[in-house]
Amino acid sequence: MSLKSILAKIFAKIIHYKTQKWAQNPVEIQQKVFNDLIRQAKNTQFAKDHFFSEIKSFSDFQKQVPIRDYEELKHYVDRVVEGEENILWKGKPLYFAKTSGTTSGAKYIPLTKESMPFHIEAARNAILNYIHETGKADFVDGKMIFLQGSPILENKNGIKLGRLSGIVAHFVPKYLQKNRMPSLETNCIDDWETKVDAIVNETINEDMVVISGIPSWVQMYFEKLQQKGEKPVGELFKNFNLFIYGGVNYEPYRAKFENLIGRKVDSIELFPASEGFFAYQDSQKEKGMLLLLNSGIFYEFVKPEEFFTVTPKRYTIGEVELNVNYVLIISTNAGLWAYNIGDTVQFTSLKPYRVIVSGRIKHYISAFGEHVIGKEVEHALQEAMQNTTICVNEFTVAPQIAPKTGLPYHEWFIEFENEPNNLKEFALAVDNAMRQQNVYYDDLIVGKVLKTVVITKVPKNGFQEYMKSIGKLGGQNKLPRLSNDRTIADKLQIE
Repeated sequence: MSLKSILAKIFAKIIHYKTQKWAQNPVEIQQKVFNDLIRQAKNTQFAKDHFFSEIKSFSDFQKQVPIRDYEELKHYVDRVVEGEENILWKGKPLYFAKTSGTTSGAKYIPLTKESMPFHIEAARNAILNYIHETGKADFVDGKMIFLQGSPILENKNGIKLGRLSGIVAHFVPKYLQKNRMPSLETNCIDDWETKVDAIVNETINEDMVVISGIPSWVQMYFEKLQQKGEKPVGELFKNFNLFIYGGVNYEPYRAKFENLIGRKVDSIELFPASEGFFAYQDSQKEKGMLLLLNSGIFYEFVKPEEFFTVTPKRYTIGEVELNVNYVLIISTNAGLWAYNIGDTVQFTSLKPYRVIVSGRIKHYISAFGEHVIGKEVEHALQEAMQNTTICVNEFTVAPQIAPKTGLPYHEWFIEFENEPNNLKEFALAVDNAMRQQNVYYDDLIVGKVLKTVVITKVPKNGFQEYMKSIGKLGGQNKLPRLSNDRTIADKLQIE
C-alpha cells in the first residue's frame, strides 16, 4: 500500500467523523445555515427589497421571500452580470456558471468565494466516504478521468464565465493533478465527438481506475473504446473499479454499462448542479444520497400537487416524510433565494437524511391528469427488462393526444441495444409496471381514456443525433425522460 493510499484512509476517517457530527443534528445545522445566510446578505439590494432586517424566523422569511425560478430572479442576476456589487450576495461572484435556459436563453448562475469551496469539498468527500466504508484506497495511485466541459473561461465584466464542470477543473487538488486525464489540450476541445475521440486515443493504453461523468456520455466514450480496442472496457482497464456519476439515474444504463465493461464495478452517485452541490452517495449499502445540510444551502420542500397554488406550504428539513415527492427549493451563499432548481426529490431515510432525485417539476406527463414522473418511467422500464436480455441505450416518453386512430396513449421512444423478441409484449410489461406505480394512470387505462403504452424504436445513435441537432451534444447536457408535449418526439429520427 502506497503512502498516498494510507494518508487517504486517515483523511477519510476524519471526514467521516465530521460528516456524522453534522448529520446527527440536521434541524440545528439547517437553522444555523439559515441564520448565517440572512446575516451575511443583510446589506445586499435583495435583502433591502425583502426586508431582511425584519426576518427573525423561517416564517418571516416565507412571508417576505416568494419562491422563484431563474426567469423570476433574472432582473437581479442581470444587474450582477452587468458588474454591480452587493445585489444578491455581498460583493461580486468569483464566477458565473453558464447553463442552457428555457424562456430566458442562457442562464448565468453565480458562484461566490463562499459557495465555491463546497462544490469542491462535496466531490472530494464523496470519494473519501467511499474509502472509509469500503477500505479501498489503492485507486488513488491510478489514472482518473472526468468527462467534463472545457476549462477555457470567458470574461464577463470582470467575472469569469464557463460551464460548471470547466470551472471545477481549475480546482483539482495538486495531489491528483498528475493522475488526472485527459490532458488540458484535449479537455479544451469544444466539439464533443472530436473530444471523445481524442480522449479515447489518450487513455486507451493507460491504467484507468476511476471514471466519472454523466452516464449517457460515458457510454459514448465506452462504446468508442470498445470499438477501437476490440475488447470490453474492463479488459482494457483491468484496474477500473469505480464509476462516479451524476445528472441522471444510472439504473437504466447499468445493464448496458456492465455489458460494455464486462463486469460489475462500484459506483458513487452525486447530485451536483450549478446552483449547488446538494448530495452524494455516502454508502454502498443504503439507498439514496446524503443531503448536504452543512454546505451553505438552506433547503425547503414543496409537494408537487401544491406547487402551482398561490401559497404552497413550504416544509423545512424537520417536517419532511419518507417516500413523498417534493420540489427542491434552495437559498444559498451564492445569492439564490427561495430558488426553484426544478428537481423533485424523495427521502429514502430520515436518519440521516438521504434523497433520490425523482424527476423534474417541468418534466412530467399529465396530459390527462395522470402526473407521471421520471422515477416512475425509469422504474417501469427496469421492471420490464428484469430477467431478460433486453438492453436499452436511451429513452424518452411523450403523450400522443391526437392519434390518427383509436385512443390516445403514452409513446415511449427507445433506442435498444438488445431488442425484445416481441415488442408488443414488452410494451405491455412496461404498461403494467406503470399501472402498479401510478393509480391515476391505471384509472385512465381501466376507464379506456388511454390505451396501453406504444413503443417506437429509435435508430442507433438517434438520440445523440437529436442532441447534436439542438446544440446539446455532450458535456453536462441531459435528455429529458419526460415531456408533456411532442417537441422532442416530433424531432426524433424514427425508423
